[in-house]
Amino acid sequence: MSALALDYTYNYLQPSRLDPAAQLLQLATYSAGDDPHPCFFRGKLVRPKRVAEMLRKLMQVVQTRYHIPAAMLQRIVMLSDPIVTSSDDRLRFEGFSSCCGVYARIDLHPRAVDGEMFGRGTTNVDFNEPMLAALAMVREGDDISLFVGADRVELAKNDQTVVEKKVQLPYRWLRGLVEVQACQSRMQLVHQVSGVEARRFFRSLPRSSTSRREMFVTTTGGGLRLTQRETAKSVRVGGLQRLRVLEDLTTQAKQLRIYGDEVTGASGWELVFDDSRFHLVISPEVWRGFSGEGQALDALAQSDKDDALMKVESQLHWDAVVDEESLVTQLGLTPQAVRQALVVLGTRGRVGFDLGASSYFQRELPFRLDEVEKLQPRLVNARKLIAEGKVRLGAKNGAAVEVFVQSGQVEHRVRLSADGAKCTCPWYSKHASSRGPCKHILAASVYWEERSDE
Repeated sequence: MSALALDYTYNYLQPSRLDPAAQLLQLATYSAGDDPHPCFFRGKLVRPKRVAEMLRKLMQVVQTRYHIPAAMLQRIVMLSDPIVTSSDDRLRFEGFSSCCGVYARIDLHPRAVDGEMFGRGTTNVDFNEPMLAALAMVREGDDISLFVGADRVELAKNDQTVVEKKVQLPYRWLRGLVEVQACQSRMQLVHQVSGVEARRFFRSLPRSSTSRREMFVTTTGGGLRLTQRETAKSVRVGGLQRLRVLEDLTTQAKQLRIYGDEVTGASGWELVFDDSRFHLVISPEVWRGFSGEGQALDALAQSDKDDALMKVESQLHWDAVVDEESLVTQLGLTPQAVRQALVVLGTRGRVGFDLGASSYFQRELPFRLDEVEKLQPRLVNARKLIAEGKVRLGAKNGAAVEVFVQSGQVEHRVRLSADGAKCTCPWYSKHASSRGPCKHILAASVYWEERSDE
């Protein structure tokens, strides 16, 4: 397991807890940065039951393995605590399922909390079973204060011990958390229905497992329905049971927005409340995790010395919404250059993507992702092919170029053009671009980019 996972230890000054007497929901934080226990927020929850329920659903995703390969049946491990990001006007909680196929996020907007933001940044928060049990008892009329962080003054007066959680973060989990941003950035809004219609739809879902069946969500009248046939305006869903986490949350939802990614078949589900939002992004199939999609590989292959990348990175100031138009004007770059730079930053854990706002937001994953490229076998193998001199240029015809890549005893032909890249290898014949580029296309792209400026 050690070859496939990163041993990681969370050090919390105290466990997260819900104190019934003080009616204080205290979420302990930990970061490996300069400030190991950042304090982000203290204040009241305007709708305590709703926030408590969303936090419980987020943890349901984090603690669930929706697909269990046979080799993993006897090796189920705790993977991670959720991630919280604090910006000027909102708190965001993120979680990722251990099977790498489901991503969840809570956005608490200004009207959801009444208090004071202490800082900007990203960290982990401790979640434990006693706290989850306490959250289940929260009622709407309760007077609950939320405290994200550790109060240094109070802790200095008491003998506090560090709570350690030793976990294993599989490399595929880290890859998946990075890859899901690339899928979200391509998603388009397909359906939007009221909260009432959303409740009706989720309650109508079959209770039996549908993991092996491909289903599509389409509209009928003003509502949603399932069909086994793809239509012009439908969203593909594999593993309907993964949507169950949303059912209870629809009670107070104003809207449900459903997004689709035409490239991979992944889908995004956004429940909109008057003061908050809950996002769920699921992979195309239960057995298909985001870690294997390869949608971030092209961006990862881009050089760190890219001028647009450095300029955009320098303008990130923990924005809750990254204004791309403003960056274009300020930096004198094209919209395409700014968007590509943000895609690259997403692969490095520097930004996340907000489906509802159709924009990026700054956050830095609280893991060491400075060598994230090493977690991508296809990109590693592509660079190895270049280093071993197994890539050569062929003919160039206008904007298209031909590149030959030797792999084993076979030399594959790669064609790079404005319409995309194609390869003669069996992997490309099977997946095309739906699972990201093959190692030969990556090698050809990097090789050609390095020589196009010569």
